[in-house]
Amino acid sequence: MGGSGSATMRPWEFGTFDQCMTYYHEQVQDGWCNATWDKILCWPPTPADTISRLPCPPLKGVDPSQMAERYCTVGGYWEGRDLQEVLAGGWTNYTSCLIPEIRILMDKLYAKSKEDAQLKLHVAEVSRVIETVGLSLSLASILVSLAIFSYFRSLRNNRTRMHFNLFVAMMIQLMVRLTLYIDQYISRKTQQRATGIENTPVLCEVFYVLMEYARTAMFLWMFIEGYYLNSMLTVAVFTDQPNHRVYNLLGWGVPVLMTTVWAVVTAVQHTGTECWWGYNLSPYFWILEGPRLTVIVTNFLFLLNILRVLITKLQASMSSEAQQAKKAVRAAIVLLPLLGITNSLQMVHSPLEGNIVEFAAWSFVTTFLTAFQGFFVALLYCFLNNEVRNTVRKCFGNLYTQQLLPKRSKRSCINGTVASEVGDAEEPLTTLREVTVEHSDDPGLATTTV
Repeated sequence: MGGSGSATMRPWEFGTFDQCMTYYHEQVQDGWCNATWDKILCWPPTPADTISRLPCPPLKGVDPSQMAERYCTVGGYWEGRDLQEVLAGGWTNYTSCLIPEIRILMDKLYAKSKEDAQLKLHVAEVSRVIETVGLSLSLASILVSLAIFSYFRSLRNNRTRMHFNLFVAMMIQLMVRLTLYIDQYISRKTQQRATGIENTPVLCEVFYVLMEYARTAMFLWMFIEGYYLNSMLTVAVFTDQPNHRVYNLLGWGVPVLMTTVWAVVTAVQHTGTECWWGYNLSPYFWILEGPRLTVIVTNFLFLLNILRVLITKLQASMSSEAQQAKKAVRAAIVLLPLLGITNSLQMVHSPLEGNIVEFAAWSFVTTFLTAFQGFFVALLYCFLNNEVRNTVRKCFGNLYTQQLLPKRSKRSCINGTVASEVGDAEEPLTTLREVTVEHSDDPGLATTTV
């Protein structure tokens, strides 16, 4: 293959049209179709009225064991589906190259017309921009929340320990997803197919396994949140002393087992393309999606039961207990339906066969809810939480007060509390400090006021 003295190159290793033409310049013959580059494969000169076949390129969503085709017409020019394609150098039939899942997806995308497909692809590009912004904001919010929960000891209780684990699972997923998106952007911008995470065997699969593990862990911690809140408010006898070992095993251990089973099955069965591309469209993905959907349904049932108990309490009495229950469940009323709706929409295949308005509405709503999920969680369970706000406010207040004290009297905010040190025993302590403990809405949560 190729001209004499030239190094052998595979069809997908060419980068320009001129490079392809130069490689085959010695094989050009009258009446044949000239060598051409379709931006993916370099096609050699081909006799008239002949179908030329080349191995499919090793790209994502492509089965390299199949063959791509081009037809050289009787007139000696490459066939195209319309005049524009003929003038541009003809058309390559890559249909047989696509793995079954991607082929079905492309059939739906181009079901109406090429113009309709292009509009939907543009909607997908805009959605990716929205998603990237949302994921970045969510990651920043989650990191700030984790820093707050880690720093202030007074915020550490049963519920915030669960929040912390949920935030960690979200953080891992967000970091992996953003890393992959940045890697994809750089690879496409530089047009370097051989570099980047998604073009590195094993490393690419490891990243996707880690992302799916973190996502599964997130769902399990959502279930633990729902179970704990439901038990606190609806079970007659609840000690408020959850077994955190069991919770950690369920939240972090069970996802290891689930993800391992899925990864092994996918590695054995989904071998037709690089980096398991399109794995989320395969039936094996339901090894993970099935339990996740079960979590959504279960949490929704928990929410209905919690609302039933809350309404009953409010109707019977407006006591402080009912008020506390109302405050405790307020965030869950907003959060659990949001998470359920987000992930339920994400599990439903996109309406590619519908009109552009229907597809755009589905795409933008799903992308917004999914990408900004971490931001909403941090907002509801950290930034708008009264105990968190009071603790942070007191800390900054103490730091401000420190600037007004005498130089030799040092006060600092440590883990949400105020520590005072007298620099010299001869200097009298002129400020009377009285420490009171205010009980918060969350059991076991206390803030110290000076």
